[in-house]
Amino acid sequence: MMKRAAAAVIGGVVAVGAVPAVLSMAGFTGAGIAASSLAAKMMSAAAIANGGGVPAGSLVATLQSVGAAGLSTSSNILLASTGSVFGALLGNLKKDEL
Repeated sequence: MMKRAAAAVIGGVVAVGAVPAVLSMAGFTGAGIAASSLAAKMMSAAAIANGGGVPAGSLVATLQSVGAAGLSTSSNILLASTGSVFGALLGNLKKDEL
């Protein structure tokens, strides 16, 4: 039981910590979209598809917003909850099941 609880906590922490790191590596930074990054390619494709601009509320706009300002409290809670569930499920597996 303690193993599953510890795995749930670790899963939640990893999920919340990984999202900003992954977005930053993809090029969605606090200073804007990094040149020659995956984010720049996504932004270019979105702009071409929409006649030259990136629409508000699009995936690129949302990811840039998160990259610049971080996730909201409710998003962090949802992400931590989801990570905790996956962590608990993985923590409950035996070595031969992995």
